[in-house]
Amino acid sequence: MGIRLKRIYDPAEADDGYRVLVDRLWPRGVAKGDARLDAWHRALAPSKALREWFGHDRERWPDFRSAYARELADADPDLLAELREHAGHEGLTLLYAARDTECNNAVVLKQVLEQTP
Repeated sequence: MGIRLKRIYDPAEADDGYRVLVDRLWPRGVAKGDARLDAWHRALAPSKALREWFGHDRERWPDFRSAYARELADADPDLLAELREHAGHEGLTLLYAARDTECNNAVVLKQVLEQTP
């Protein structure tokens, strides 16, 4: 199975598995009824201060990635284990709103989830 990353604006697909929004804010222009989410885990999103500091500035990406990984180290271990379990069974799709598909919080979260717990 595994973990996939996908923008929330992309259409849901049958092979998405368990679909989780991992942003702190609800994405603009997406109706909650149309999102086809299984969960919205705001607690796993970067802190407001970190998100605002990063501002999707690629020059800040290395520092953002490190800082966010440190935040995730303090995240609820049961929640992380639950997501790993979904990834191993039906598959897991981490949904995000950022335009940048390579430098966003879901990329970091995926790396953390793929590490041995």
